[in-house]
Amino acid sequence: MAILETVVIAFWAMLPAYVPNNAAVLAGGGRPIDGGRTWGDRRVLGDGKTWRGTAMGTLAGVALAAVLTVIEPTVSDALGFAVPSFEPLAALGLAGGAMLGDILASFLKRRSGRQRGAMFPGLDQLDFVVVSLPLTALLATEWFQTWFTLEVILVVVVLTPILHVTTNVIAYKLGLKNEPW
Repeated sequence: MAILETVVIAFWAMLPAYVPNNAAVLAGGGRPIDGGRTWGDRRVLGDGKTWRGTAMGTLAGVALAAVLTVIEPTVSDALGFAVPSFEPLAALGLAGGAMLGDILASFLKRRSGRQRGAMFPGLDQLDFVVVSLPLTALLATEWFQTWFTLEVILVVVVLTPILHVTTNVIAYKLGLKNEPW
């Protein structure tokens, strides 16, 4: 597989995991998942993790996967190589896993004493990857094995932090985010 093909497949396959956290912010608000509970003297998750945001983020990722599946034949023909269409369980694993990864990262941030929005290098850039890939492998094993080769996974691990930092800096400069991370 050529390097450009690997990069395109990695990006395409991860889109349903890349979108949910941004969609959750747009639809957020509402009741926090932790219900205001604390563990020791710290919130379990914080006000930034809500049921509505989690549901809407997951739904956005699954909906995007459905759209990508519809346009896949046209895109594959135009590129001259196949990009994934998404099985429903693969879409759910990617989108739901991304949201679960973000929730887990919030939990770890609270345990380490970091406040909402505080930087946690590495975790901030890969939290959704670390959960979405294994969950997708569990839910849609054959699909996962077809598309997430070792090369694709390596590209995801390298590409994701670059995309994450770049998009966050752009959003910060546009006044859409309070922090550039």
